[in-house]
Amino acid sequence: MIGRLSGTIEHREPDGSVIVNVHGVGYEVFLPSGTVGRLGSEPTETVCLQIHTHVREDAMTLFGFATTEDRAAFRSLLKVSSIGPKLALAIVGVMNANELREAVERQDKAAFKGISGVGKRTVERILLDLKGKLDFAESGKTGVRLRAVPGPADSAGDTVVGALVQMGYKRNEAEAAVGSAMGTSSEQNVEGLLRAALSALS
Repeated sequence: MIGRLSGTIEHREPDGSVIVNVHGVGYEVFLPSGTVGRLGSEPTETVCLQIHTHVREDAMTLFGFATTEDRAAFRSLLKVSSIGPKLALAIVGVMNANELREAVERQDKAAFKGISGVGKRTVERILLDLKGKLDFAESGKTGVRLRAVPGPADSAGDTVVGALVQMGYKRNEAEAAVGSAMGTSSEQNVEGLLRAALSALS
C-alpha cells in the first residue's frame, strides 16, 4: 500500500484530484477541498502528501492529506456506517482532525451543518460511533507541510493563519487562504498576506 507521496504537482483536475509526478510516474490523488489551495503554485515545488489507499475489486484510489492527523480522521470516518470515501473526504475538507474531534466530543451537530451529503441521520451516527474514539495530536503540528516556502514567509504565514482563526475562520479555511496568498501575493509579510488571504475568503 502507498502511505506517502513526495513529488511535484503536474496537473489539477476540476474534480479535486491532482497528478503527483514522482520520479516520472504520475499518481492521481484526490484531496480534501481545503488542501488544494495550500499546494504550491510553482510546478517545481515539491509537495508531500500522507496517502490513504482505498482498494475495491474494480479500482484502487489514492486520497491525500496534509497531515497524518487528517488522514487518521478520514480513516475514522470510514468506519462509520453509511460513510464512504467521497463523503469522508468532504467532511475532512471542511473540518480538520482537531475540529472533528472537538465536534464529536461536544456532540455538536451544528458543526456539520452545510457539508454536502451529510444529513441529520449521518451526523447522529458520526457522533454516536466516534464518541471517545478520536485522539489526535494538534493538526498541522506533526504533519508534513505541503509548501516549500522560505523561512520568513513561512513564519508570516503561520502568524496570519493564527490571526484568521482568532477572527472566527476555521483553521482549514485559513490555511487554504494563506496558501493561496503565498502563491499569488507580491507582499510576503504579515500585512500583505493578511490582506490577500482576507480577499480570498471574501
